[in-house]
Amino acid sequence: MTAAPLRLLIADDHAVVRAGLRALLEGEPDLAVAGEAGSAEDAVRLTAALLPDVVLMDLRFA
Repeated sequence: MTAAPLRLLIADDHAVVRAGLRALLEGEPDLAVAGEAGSAEDAVRLTAALLPDVVLMDLRFA
């Protein structure tokens, strides 16, 4: 029996950073990117909607 992949939400205000993280993380078999947020407000909203296991969040949104 295989465990379900860890579901991630990527939250960063820079689209290039989000795209790079997604590209890096999607290659890992035990990880699944559930979504992306471009603002702290979107991160809160998407966390409530998607219920990811982990939120990978920028410490300083511009």
